[in-house]
Amino acid sequence: MMINILAGFLALIFAISGISKISGTAAGLSGTRDLQVPDSIAKLVGVFELVCALGLIWGLRYPDDKFGWLAAVGLWCTMLGAIFIHFQKQKRRTAFPAGFLLILVTIFLVIKQ
Repeated sequence: MMINILAGFLALIFAISGISKISGTAAGLSGTRDLQVPDSIAKLVGVFELVCALGLIWGLRYPDDKFGWLAAVGLWCTMLGAIFIHFQKQKRRTAFPAGFLLILVTIFLVIKQ
């Protein structure tokens, strides 16, 4: 039960984040622009986040399928990359949301294992 709530929460957060980046609006790309990430790369990350969010939802519907777990691994790698970019660009303070999501995805992966 708890894992379903966590998966649903993560799917919602990453779907919103992905759609925000894909939209290409200034508000949706402000975080990546602050890190000097090209808009095309940010939109690609947004597509990946949205696909992984859909994968988490798929995993809720078909819990025996590994697609939900693979989607979480993809999100884990994405958040690790985001934290790396924040530290590389000397923006450590703004890395907190990515770090928090990395922890939540890690918990999901440990429970789902």
